[in-house]
Amino acid sequence: MKTMIDTSQSADQLRSVIERIEKLTEDKEAIAADIRDVYAESKGHGFDSKAIRQIIKLRKLDASERDEQESILDTYLRALGMAPELEDDEEAA
Repeated sequence: MKTMIDTSQSADQLRSVIERIEKLTEDKEAIAADIRDVYAESKGHGFDSKAIRQIIKLRKLDASERDEQESILDTYLRALGMAPELEDDEEAA
């Protein structure tokens, strides 16, 4: 009899876990749709979605991580000859 109780409890726990995951997945899909709507709204106001996504990505980083990423990007751009030349730096030199 104990095995049936354990099996029943396990089945109930499993069902509960699955239902919670399904609910969270539904919530996640709804939030993703809301985010898409906000991006569409921003585009309607004339903002560039790619730039907004990049800013959001950068805001997730702390200041030192952001500085490091910008430094690496600058180094790579300079190595490829793609970095904009700063006239102020040239005039100051």
